[in-house]
Amino acid sequence: MTNFVVETATPKGFKLKLNTGLFINNEFVAGANTIDTINPATGEVIAAVQAAEAKQVDDAVNAAEKAYHDVWSKTNGKERCRLMNKLADLIDRDNEELAQIESLDNGKGISFSRGFDAKQIAITLRYFAGWADKIHGKIIEIDGALSYTRHEPLGVCGAIIPWNFPLMMLGWKLGPALCTGNVVVVKTSELTPLSALKVAELVKEAGFPPGVINIITGYGAIAGDALARHMKVSKLAFTGSTAVGRMIMKASSESNLKKVTLELGGKSPNIIFDDADLDQAVAWAHKGIFFNHGQCCCAGSRVYVQESIYEEFLEKFKAYTSKTKLGDPHDDATYQGPQVSQVQYDRIMGYIEAGKKEGATCVLGGKRWGDKGYFIEPTIFTDVTEKMTIMQEEIFGPVVAICKFKDVDDAIEKAHDTTYGLAAAVFTKDIARAVDVSNRLQAGTVWVNCYNELDYQTPFGGYKQSGIGRENGEYALDNYIQVKTVKINVNRQAY
Repeated sequence: MTNFVVETATPKGFKLKLNTGLFINNEFVAGANTIDTINPATGEVIAAVQAAEAKQVDDAVNAAEKAYHDVWSKTNGKERCRLMNKLADLIDRDNEELAQIESLDNGKGISFSRGFDAKQIAITLRYFAGWADKIHGKIIEIDGALSYTRHEPLGVCGAIIPWNFPLMMLGWKLGPALCTGNVVVVKTSELTPLSALKVAELVKEAGFPPGVINIITGYGAIAGDALARHMKVSKLAFTGSTAVGRMIMKASSESNLKKVTLELGGKSPNIIFDDADLDQAVAWAHKGIFFNHGQCCCAGSRVYVQESIYEEFLEKFKAYTSKTKLGDPHDDATYQGPQVSQVQYDRIMGYIEAGKKEGATCVLGGKRWGDKGYFIEPTIFTDVTEKMTIMQEEIFGPVVAICKFKDVDDAIEKAHDTTYGLAAAVFTKDIARAVDVSNRLQAGTVWVNCYNELDYQTPFGGYKQSGIGRENGEYALDNYIQVKTVKINVNRQAY
């Protein structure tokens, strides 16, 4: 049997054994070719991972289908719960190793990988494990008949996860699919496959039957497209850009009209009123845009500040942002590491240049940081107009635009000047205003006096071009079940 394990070490000397094969039917197997995964802090190759094309996607789906019919569809909720909790236990056991892999492959600060990403996947799996024995229909009273509904799994579910939160997104996809009785084929991003492949190793150790969970790597245009078009895949969950989301919907509609949920892009407004706790608003606004290096679909990339406090907020925000600790992702003190790839670095720098050319003022940052890797300084723009490129398009980097607004109606109008509707935030001490503005904002999530607070119990998804469907919480379960009505004649006569 081919060995797909590569040994390496982090800059701090943490030794790692990396799985690089495709995880199909509980085994690591070869792909059609390989893809180099890059350390974004240095630009150097970490390892070559096996890459799937159409045949390997077919193998994974066939393994999943067989597992569903032979084993998983006959596995009760109590056993599904046990296996999911066992996997969560193993993830917690290997938290440090998973965190080190995540920081090496993705570039995020180790304190976040350890305390957020690696922790969140375990928490999410446990939450959904709790639902596994509670998926049921109801009896509907009908004269002369016994009528009831059954909540049944869809079968084979595909999932395409992004590179910005590889572990957390893996949990968001596995949790609701498994607890409702489905089997899964996950395609990771080709940029950040390593942490999910470590989880694959733990899937086997946890005792999941072969084929229930399959994790593959490959290019979106090849492996992702094949998964979206596969006739045996009954549901596809995708997290990524709106442009690719459209392609996913098209590919799915051209095959078997599979159920599709999409968590897409955002250009989220963060509205700060003149009665807000200014220091807290500054700190949360900083997290809103610079958390995960700005690589968040719900990032608060448009900050609207009421006119009377605009200058004070801007000075405080510049001072706070200038203290952001950039550096080695494996240093506990690092807040902002590198962008994920050269392509992403170039894209963000292109937006920064576009902002300058279109007349915006770059009051902080805007340049490369360091002499290696894909680091970009935290960047603040002012003097922007709503139609500028940096105000309309998702930058997905550490770049924020700060604008003035007059009153509530002006803030709402500016906030809605976008094709997106994923998230928003409101900072005010007036609870009536907070509720009113939150209710009026066209966004799937509205934070009040905080930002980027993501929880496994509460639904997450977007309005407008930010997506279809909801992930997390009880709402997520609806995406992974189909409802069957059964009617049993008790005393009705034919006529």
